[in-house]
Amino acid sequence: MELLVLDDRDVEGLLSIEECMPVMEEALSVLARGEACQPLRSMVAPDQAAGVMGLMPAYLGGETPSLGVKVIGVFAGNRQRGIDSHQGAVLLLSPRTGEVRAVMDASALTGIRTAAVSAVATRLLAREDAGDLALIGAGVQAVYHLDAMALVRDLRRVRVVSRTGDTARRFAEEHGARFSFPIDSVSSVEEAVRGADLVVTATTATSPVLRGAWLAPGTHVNVIGGPGANEVDVEAISRAALFLDDRTAAENESGEYRAAVTAGAIGPEHVRGTLGEVLAGMRPGRSSADEVTLFKSLGIGIEDVAAAAYVYSRACDEEVGTWVRT
Repeated sequence: MELLVLDDRDVEGLLSIEECMPVMEEALSVLARGEACQPLRSMVAPDQAAGVMGLMPAYLGGETPSLGVKVIGVFAGNRQRGIDSHQGAVLLLSPRTGEVRAVMDASALTGIRTAAVSAVATRLLAREDAGDLALIGAGVQAVYHLDAMALVRDLRRVRVVSRTGDTARRFAEEHGARFSFPIDSVSSVEEAVRGADLVVTATTATSPVLRGAWLAPGTHVNVIGGPGANEVDVEAISRAALFLDDRTAAENESGEYRAAVTAGAIGPEHVRGTLGEVLAGMRPGRSSADEVTLFKSLGIGIEDVAAAAYVYSRACDEEVGTWVRT
């Protein structure tokens, strides 16, 4: 048996955010139609370890079935080392025999597919004229999401804020030259959000940094913090039309959703739908120009497996990567 190994440069060369968007749309639709198997991720958090490890298996049915698992380590201290906090690999298996077909870098794949899903959510849910972006966070995901938002809306202005002002200023300087619209660093989340009609929270905050009271009517918010994060307050969740990538994941892993339920501010009926349900025509999206919409992204295994299957197919066609005999 031969195994294809793909590093981060291979993945980035084979999968753009724009190319990933239809792959994510199909995967989320497959999930909504009940044609996928996706257990809740398993988390391993040893007391002595500097981070946690997550196991995210998934199977996608449909015309071209896919089977795989992502093994991801989240180590917050990596930022001080100059490397991504998310490290790991995606294993792609044959859905017929279980043989391992490929192993590929999970950091690049995770960043691209997360931004692609947010782009899908924004295309579906944001107002057509939205273009004033508040970007909360200035790390790896902020870079991917700046590109993703520019793909689906004509941005007029971006305000970026981070926990440390120097990071936001460097972000604005580094990426401002790539676009025709201004990118400015600001000193507070409220300053970034006031007047914005698109908001992305790309942080690891475990207590809210964004308040619902700051959101203008008609704003769309993408909340992308993973399991255990709690980036927005109860008011932001309760006043918005709420959309999810997966209900079970949100009920068990979303700090924002669980806090709003615990406070008695919402119940399960508050969820308007999943992105897959909107894509499949099973649930409505935005209902009015003044409605605040919020997409809570946790990142789910079917997204990784679908993206990995696409990358594998392209790698085989274009003869990219390293084949290893096992």
